[in-house]
Amino acid sequence: MSERSSSSFGLGNWTRRLSYAFLLGGQVCVHFLQGRINWRNSIEQMAAVGPQSLLITIVAAFFVGAVFTIQVAREFLNFGAEAVVGGVLALSLLRELAPVLAAVLLAGRIGSAFAAEIGTMRVTEQIDALYMLKTDPVDYLVLPRVLACCLMAPILTLIFFLVGTLGGLLVAIQVYGISSHIFLKSVQDFLGSWDIISAVIKAIFFGAIVAVIGSSWGLSTSGGAKGVGTSTTAAVVTSLLAVFVCNFFLSGFMFQGLGSSLTQGVGG
Repeated sequence: MSERSSSSFGLGNWTRRLSYAFLLGGQVCVHFLQGRINWRNSIEQMAAVGPQSLLITIVAAFFVGAVFTIQVAREFLNFGAEAVVGGVLALSLLRELAPVLAAVLLAGRIGSAFAAEIGTMRVTEQIDALYMLKTDPVDYLVLPRVLACCLMAPILTLIFFLVGTLGGLLVAIQVYGISSHIFLKSVQDFLGSWDIISAVIKAIFFGAIVAVIGSSWGLSTSGGAKGVGTSTTAAVVTSLLAVFVCNFFLSGFMFQGLGSSLTQGVGG
């Protein structure tokens, strides 16, 4: 296969690689259930996914929470509804913004790194060397990355929520004169245990998506240095699309029927 054809963005090529990602995801599940886990590599990947992503997560979360509060508070104050600003922010962050945006940050920073690292190993024949050493690349490369993302993504999501709420609180106090007691009581009244559980579940799914797609695009790379660059870009784009689509179905499944958070929050 020529360099140009192997690195193209054609629909057929993209569909083939997406199908390979599904198969790889299935392999990861089977190998995990069989206990074929390289803990040394897994811990190294956890350090790369978690602590090294902490700063960008904190900065992004703070300003997302602050901006959201500006948009919400300025409208709600016109109706004398400052008592629900904190709750609305908390619900939005925990149910949607925190898990999705944390996944976006992971896709941009970690998913691209997975695709580039494994893609480089593929084009330099290091993957073939693993086979010669009777080492399964799924056990050695993919499963540790999937585990790291599945374990670290929920933690980053909860940190995103806490920092985003803090950013919203500071804006509410300093810009709109809403007391911290009213803001935090609203957060407490609006949130339920299911909101936290749903955020964690979403984060696990999104972490797995980012890791599997990044790894699969890396493993299916060909065409030299140009192919690595193309695979990295395609892995990030595909991960983002998959996260958004998956979020739609997860939200539809988790939050069926009429909601009661607003009624409970206002009543409380």
